[in-house]
Amino acid sequence: LVLIPIIAGLITQLIKFIILGLRGKFRWSSLQEYGGMPSAHTAFVISVTTVAARHEGLNSIAFAIAFIFSLLTIRDAIGLRQFLGKHATIINMLVKDLPDSIESKYPPHLVERVGHTPLQAFVGGTLGLVISLMLYQLWFGV
Repeated sequence: LVLIPIIAGLITQLIKFIILGLRGKFRWSSLQEYGGMPSAHTAFVISVTTVAARHEGLNSIAFAIAFIFSLLTIRDAIGLRQFLGKHATIINMLVKDLPDSIESKYPPHLVERVGHTPLQAFVGGTLGLVISLMLYQLWFGV
């Protein structure tokens, strides 16, 4: 059961990698970057929730925990991490405006794309749901 969410998350991250490549932004490091379309975090937690629902039922404690965990993770991916990305953008601009002697004391560049838009989370969640249902059907035939 634990493999289904891992596979869903990896497939979604691979799709993100392919999308970046098609947009001319191919970098091997993008396989492990945060943010972007689709949200692998959302795919992963929705997959965990889907597996819990299919295997244990909607009235199970496993589903309840997974559901709450998913809500918190998606909320942070859309809200908190978007907020952190905006802060990184402003900090990068401020550091760039410093004299070179002072600028060199700070990290070269903070990552600005760390969060997800609601659309990226929705697409990631949809992928997590569909991939999980397909794999669950394939492995358990239920």
